[in-house]
Amino acid sequence: MEQAITYLDNAATTQVCEQAQQAAIRMMQSCYGNPSSLHGLGVASARELAYARESVAALLGCKESCISFTSGGSEANNLAVFGAANARVRQGKKLVTTAAEHSSITGAMKRLEQLGWQVTYIRPDASGCIDAQAVADAVDEQTTLVSMMLVNNETGAIFPVQEAALKIRQKNPQTIIHCDGVQAFGKLPLKAERMEIDCMSLSGHKIQAPKGIGALYVRRGVRILPLIYGGGQERGLRAGTENLPAIAALGAACARLEGKLPEYYQRVQMLKEQLIEQLKKIEGVCINSPENASPYLLNLSVPGYRSETMLHFLESRGVYVSSGSACSKGAASPVLAAMGLPAARVDSALRVSFIYDTPEEAPQQLVQALCAGMASVVHKK
Repeated sequence: MEQAITYLDNAATTQVCEQAQQAAIRMMQSCYGNPSSLHGLGVASARELAYARESVAALLGCKESCISFTSGGSEANNLAVFGAANARVRQGKKLVTTAAEHSSITGAMKRLEQLGWQVTYIRPDASGCIDAQAVADAVDEQTTLVSMMLVNNETGAIFPVQEAALKIRQKNPQTIIHCDGVQAFGKLPLKAERMEIDCMSLSGHKIQAPKGIGALYVRRGVRILPLIYGGGQERGLRAGTENLPAIAALGAACARLEGKLPEYYQRVQMLKEQLIEQLKKIEGVCINSPENASPYLLNLSVPGYRSETMLHFLESRGVYVSSGSACSKGAASPVLAAMGLPAARVDSALRVSFIYDTPEEAPQQLVQALCAGMASVVHKK
């Protein structure tokens, strides 16, 4: 008899929803033309491409002409960072970001540092939050780009992107402002055009679309240079025949969320509150996420029990969580380290992440498995 699974690693990836599956299959089986072709199949595919773009734009709160599809959030982040840097290099070679960004941002920043750029990293406080004024203070007349995520992928902390953007606009209106919105898109209500940002990255597999599809919002009038040249697809920002099955699946996943985000938010908030209430009763458990974090993410530590050891014990009980960002492959969290947390908490951190249809019994199942793991002398450090 197969063991039931309690999947709580949705910040890493989600199960693809039925609507997205069917959209992808339809594109592969019956609407398989190249959207650039002029015959009937191509025209039909172009319509599907346009519909998916409209669905993504509606959920993001922007015009569809501002959306360019990518292979995922990491490519969108790289396109924004390198695209802005290459387009505005004459303005100056200074960049500002936080010390709590996703590896696709920090990796891009490190590469630009190797190429002679100066990067300022704003550290989060002990709760994981970022000071908007500190970000703005780091900007000067030579700052080409500021990149700041909206929801932290490890703690769920919500960064003050719009507040910082308003301050940056007053200080240097020429600075391009990019936001990694991967963990916010499809979970928090967004109006990208009202956030004072120039670019926002998103990913499909965090909202029950397939892996390998994402998008970059670029505000009208903002110029960034492409990383891939060729056929001029995606408004010239990303050459290559569009991955229509994945794009249509992303559009379907977005369409099913229209008007439902408040309902899902409340449901997930309830699950998270139930989990926190139960965790507070367990001696030795520490909560690393701030109180006003996204309800979809909770970071906790059990000092004395290494993350990887506890993670595999939980898996043996059918409960799946993460020891941090999935892209770090189990490495110690640079985000928690940047917060100044003790090594014992960093080394024992676990990330729990919900999605719209997470079962109501999931928090209790996690707590039961966690208590069993803590009671096991074999698994104690």
